[in-house]
Amino acid sequence: MVALKDLMAGFQSPNLDCRQDGGRYDVSERAGYLFNTTIVGIEQADAILLVGTNPRWEAPLINARIRKRFLMGGLKVGAIGPRVDLTYPVAYLGAGGQTLADLAAGKGEFVEVLRAAQKPMVVVGMGGLSRRDGAAIQATVRALAETYGMVRDGWNGFNVLHTAAARVGGLDLGFLPAKDGRDTLGILEGAASGAIEVLFLLGADEIDPAKLGCAFVVYQGHHGDRAAARADVILPGAAYTEKNATYVNTEGRVQQTRLAVFPPGEAREDWKIIRALSAELGRVLPYDNLAQVRQRLVQVNPLFAKLGAVVSAPWRTFGTDGAIDQVPFTSSVDNFYMTDPISRVSATMAECTETFLRPAEGKTGTHG
Repeated sequence: MVALKDLMAGFQSPNLDCRQDGGRYDVSERAGYLFNTTIVGIEQADAILLVGTNPRWEAPLINARIRKRFLMGGLKVGAIGPRVDLTYPVAYLGAGGQTLADLAAGKGEFVEVLRAAQKPMVVVGMGGLSRRDGAAIQATVRALAETYGMVRDGWNGFNVLHTAAARVGGLDLGFLPAKDGRDTLGILEGAASGAIEVLFLLGADEIDPAKLGCAFVVYQGHHGDRAAARADVILPGAAYTEKNATYVNTEGRVQQTRLAVFPPGEAREDWKIIRALSAELGRVLPYDNLAQVRQRLVQVNPLFAKLGAVVSAPWRTFGTDGAIDQVPFTSSVDNFYMTDPISRVSATMAECTETFLRPAEGKTGTHG
């Protein structure tokens, strides 16, 4: 991502975004997009509010941690959004924005639970933030957290649950629209209208190919997913098992992976492809090995040097006050068994989908 960001800067293009799900939430403050409580910190909470998320499907390890906390006793959980079985008792509060606004204003059955809690926390998922009113939802959840004492010395109960492995890394990197640049929705609208002539998709496997218009599409990734089928040029990248890579998890913890097997055929590590491309395009990037790329990461944001550590983010105002669309919140995951290009080509996951998901859809009309 840092290589592609530098390459786009070389072309003076302000149109880039790592939020391929279309989220328009405020990223000016790091606390506004992190799981600030941390995963292990869930065990200290005594009240949890879930907003626009199904953690059982979106982050099973976090859901298991919530269940562990429930089994310890003394935990109450409320949910605004999809009604699903999370494996522990949940007070279903409502489907969408009005319920959230009422709760932020001190109305509703869960108010007393939050007021009585010693360490309350809220988790807002991409089902709440990946909408055009995402920044307003974010501001409302922030106000709710402040109203019910979720943020104080030694405790931050405001949490965003991301569903992409490197989303927080992209945000920390500033892989976002520059001044007057287009975000994901704007880029897709530009591609459809012809205003965007060339589109570079780096591991962007959740983009709807039908929205790319007549744009010339360069796809870099693996497993030949939906975007590859639409691409004019395919640059075969390495899967996560095939490269030494840096990720930042939903807590903001910087983590590194090590190569387990070499990329097959003509596939290469992503930064190597972009570095070679930069030379061909006359915009040579100033690094020739992985160590130099990682030095560039730290130059962009010193947090990338703090491997394995969770660095607390200062609490300041974020989000944008405004109206919230009354469309119900949904989960960002509609098929637990197929959430990425690898699982979508898996025969085992296809069988799981047909065995467990399709019968449930036929019987109830819902996912859960």
